Amino acid sequence: MVHLSRASAEGFYDVHRQRPFFGELVEFMTRSPVVVAVLERDTAVSAWRDLMGATDPAKASAGTIRKRFGSNVGENATHGSDSLDNAKREIAYFFPGTEVSPIA
Repeated sequence: MVHLSRASAEGFYDVHRQRPFFGELVEFMTRSPVVVAVLERDTAVSAWRDLMGATDPAKASAGTIRKRFGSNVGENATHGSDSLDNAKREIAYFFPGTEVSPIA
């Protein structure tokens, strides 16, 4: 669990800097501590995205994390990488210099 600084949240979400929800997203992510984690399994990216639900909680399927806990696009309760390449970048952002290895 970490409490992100404004600079850290802005850096992590830099890809969204030009989007209208960027400021709200950074504010939300710095308001209280967050849990950062690396999930491992076959098809981890797609499986996690299915469990999270649509980015807009109003459009998310029943039973998903965002449907249950999200407020709107900027406060959608959870984040997940959208590709393996982005997962590698995002893991390195929060776990720099650390090798994340399988436990099996």
